[in-house]
Order: sequence, then structure tokens, then C-alpha cells
Amino acid sequence: MDPYRYLPFLSRRVMQAWAAREQPSDHIAWTPLARPLADCRVALISTAGIALRTDQPFDQQGERDDPWWGDPTCRQLPADVTEADVRFYHLHIDATPAEEDLDVQLPLRRLRELVDAGVVGQISPRHFSIMGYVLDATELTTITAPELAKALTADRADLVLLVPV
Repeated sequence: MDPYRYLPFLSRRVMQAWAAREQPSDHIAWTPLARPLADCRVALISTAGIALRTDQPFDQQGERDDPWWGDPTCRQLPADVTEADVRFYHLHIDATPAEEDLDVQLPLRRLRELVDAGVVGQISPRHFSIMGYVLDATELTTITAPELAKALTADRADLVLLVPV
């Protein structure tokens, strides 16, 4: 994985220096479960830029034209989605393993196994994907995240797992 793959040399150097200066946060947003996991409905959010083949792709050209920009939108994925149903639009990862096994970036089969074993209550009817490369998170946090929260609330998700790339 090369997160600087499409950046010009100078931008690559600036971003590498910027990343090296980042300080880890002491604050972790965490809400304890209100009920046992075996009674919870679970949803997944992947940062792999996954979209249904029938859906609008994530904007890779916008990122190629402006390496400081990343598509801040999200895509919905049904619980029964398979490798044949999706495409990956993330410029900074090798999607080949996930194209062969979607569970690499959206572990729905593993989640289904946990439901079958009684560890997890239910699988949410919808799951979501966003881009893991969004340097200016303003639109992601002010528009996309509230839309995601509304959708997850409508689906009655008790627990949401982030699947980062």
C-alpha cells in the first residue's frame, strides 16, 4: 500500500513530513454497548472506497487532478453483497485481495458466521463504504457522517464496526 502513490514529488514529501508530525490522540470516542452483543444488530463501514457496480463510482479523477482532495461521499451496500456486485475505487490500496474475497475489506461472511454462532444478534440490512483518503474532512464530518448516522439509526444498528484500510 502506497498512500502517496499519485502525489507529485513535492506534495509527497510535504505529506510525509506532515504525517510524521501527527500526534496520537488521547481521546477515543467510545460508547459502551447498552445490551449484550448477542442481542445487537451490527453494521459495517469500510474505508476501501467500495461501490456497487450499478452505483456511481467514487471520484478517482478528482483525486488524480488534485492530490490534496479525496471523495467525501459514501456508498450503501446491501447485506447480501458479493465480490461480483462491487468495484473498488481507492487509489491508495491494492484491491486485488478484496476483489477475490470481499471479507478482506467488508467482512460480511465472517459477521454472518458470528450471527449463526449466536455471538452477534443480527446483521444490519445495509452497510457503507467511504474513502479512507480525505485530507479535508469538513464535508465528510458535516454532511456524510450525519447522513450515515441517520441511515444507521433507520436500520436500528446497535453497533457499527469501522473496517479501515
